[in-house]
Order: sequence, then structure tokens, then C-alpha cells
Amino acid sequence: MSAVTDRLPTFPWDKLAPYKATAAAHPDGIVDLSVGTPVDPVPELIQKALVAAADSPGYPTVWGTPALRDAITGWVERRLGARDVTHHHVLPIVGSKELVAWLPTQLGLGPGDTVAFPRLAYPTYEVGARLARAAYEVYDDPTELDPAHLKLLWLNSPSNPTGRVLSKGELTRIVAWAREHGVLVFSDECYLELGWEADPVSVLHPDVNGGSYEGIVAVHSLSKRSNLAGYRAAFLAGDPAVLGPLLEIRKHGGMMTSAPTQAAVVAALGHDEHVRVQRERYAARRTALREALLAHGFRIEHSEASLYLWATRGESCWDTVAHLAEHGILVAPGDFYGPAGERFVRVAFTATDERVRAAVERLARA
Repeated sequence: MSAVTDRLPTFPWDKLAPYKATAAAHPDGIVDLSVGTPVDPVPELIQKALVAAADSPGYPTVWGTPALRDAITGWVERRLGARDVTHHHVLPIVGSKELVAWLPTQLGLGPGDTVAFPRLAYPTYEVGARLARAAYEVYDDPTELDPAHLKLLWLNSPSNPTGRVLSKGELTRIVAWAREHGVLVFSDECYLELGWEADPVSVLHPDVNGGSYEGIVAVHSLSKRSNLAGYRAAFLAGDPAVLGPLLEIRKHGGMMTSAPTQAAVVAALGHDEHVRVQRERYAARRTALREALLAHGFRIEHSEASLYLWATRGESCWDTVAHLAEHGILVAPGDFYGPAGERFVRVAFTATDERVRAAVERLARA
């Protein structure tokens, strides 16, 4: 086992333990803004769909039920503007994190191959490359990369952690460059429905891809938009020439979404109102925390989308973490997402309304 674990970085969240203990000692309790985990209820119609499918004694299929595939294709066309999407263009997955971690391995990448991802990025992109023993490279502009050994290019818009959104023009340019050089593009779009000061666009939009899905796959999750992080519900959409082999590999690996979860996803993707309600909750929390941080002396960069504020006081991220922990507030240090984040912290606004109010009051008093 050590041969595998030795390839992995230190699990970053373990480093936060002493700061979490400091924040938890606050007389009014901790306000944990470090992890973007949903705290609001799962919408009732989704819970009912899950319960109604609870009597599922047989094995589910990896490709999902026809109803699930219909729901995904319909949502991709309705919400993302994609065209001519068939069942062969979609694939359910067991949450997006397992896909990110195991995709390079499932694509058959290894020594001599390179995986690229943004300079500030979700740590699991690097983990996926390490598990496959592939090389990895970070970028500011992916079209400046050497494409010689580049096999997998990760895009992430809206970004975790920065909330930055790639414009339609930027996406179009990157997709064209990747196709010119035979580089497979996976676009992590899990925060696409959470744009605040920007309207995120998918690589599946015909204005970006020219009406062809060749060499592109989008990753979507229901964790944030529908509060289904506990359900492990996500899906891929894009090039059938990529998804077909992935489906076969995942069949052999038993990577199947549970039947009740599949039914819940059908309900979630067919109902837009609960997404609107959840967006309003997050918008109010975002506004309150943003104003409180600015008044406390922070500067906020990007953050035009996603569930985070990318904030700095112009000091080491760990000094900022310690400062906020003294006030019972826990945030994520920016260097979790790469050395370029060493002077920033990521502040999630996924806490309850009551905890967000507590954070705002503490920042005002500090």
C-alpha cells in the first residue's frame, strides 16, 4: 500500500486541525467556512423520489436508467444550450470527486503523459495525475503549454477556489487549440449554476465548440445546486468516443450510482424552482460575508461565481487563518490550492444563515 500512498501529497485538511480547535473554543462556537459542504435541506420532491425508489433489490446499471439519461440530456440541452445530445453523449458518475481522482487512470495515462490544470485549482486534479503516475503541469493560459505529451487538459470554470469565470471567447479559443493539438479537454463545471457577477458558459455550448463534441467532456454535479453532496450524484456529457470506453471501464469496476439516487437525480434535474430558491439563499449569505470582509480590511479578487470568496489581507494565508480562528471563524488557506494562493484564503458561504450572521457580527466587533 505504501507504494500508492507515497505518490500522494499530504492531505491538506489535516493541517487545519489546530486552527479548527482554536475556532471551536470560541464561546459562541465555531463558524466553519472552510469546506463548501451544503447545509440546507434536500428539497422535498427529491427526498420523495429517493424514498419511492428505496425498494431496489437489484443491481443498478452503470449507464443509468433510460429515465436518468433522458433527464440528463434534457437538462444539458435546456440549461447549457447544447444541441443534439443523445444517451451516448452522457454518463452518470458516483460524485465528481471520484471521477477527477481516477480519470487519468481510466484513460490509460501513465509515465510519459502529462495532465494539466489551473495554477490555482482543486487539489484532486493533481492527485489524479499522481495516482496514474503521470506528470502534471499547472497553467495560467493553457494555450501556452507544450502540447507534445499533454494528454488531458482540465478546465475549471467557475473556478474552485477563485470563482473566476472563463468567457465564451476564452473557452472557444482553448477548445480550438486543444483540438488542433489532439488534447482531450475535461471541463469541470460543477459551479456553473452559481454565477453572481458573470454568466458562466459550458464547453457544450455550440458557440464554444462549433456544434461538435469531439474531444470535449463537461463534468457536472448536483451537490451544490440541489444540496445532494450526500447522495454522490454527478454526470459527464460530451464526446461519445470518450464516454463509451469510460462506460466499459466503469462497468468492470462496478462504479454505479445507486438506484434510489438515480431516481432522485431525475427529480432534481426536472425541477428548476428549488435551484432558484437555493441560489437566493447563497446570494444573501455571499453579500453579507463579502461586505463584512471588506469592512474588516480584506480585498476580494475574482469571486464572480461559485460558493466562495477569494480574499486577502496581504499577508501569509496562515496568518489570516490564525487571525480569523481567534474570532471563531475557520477558513481554508489559499496554498491548499497551489503556491500562488499563499496570500489568500477561501471563504465558503455554505454555512447556515445563523452562522453567517455570527461571522458577520464577529468581524464587525474585531
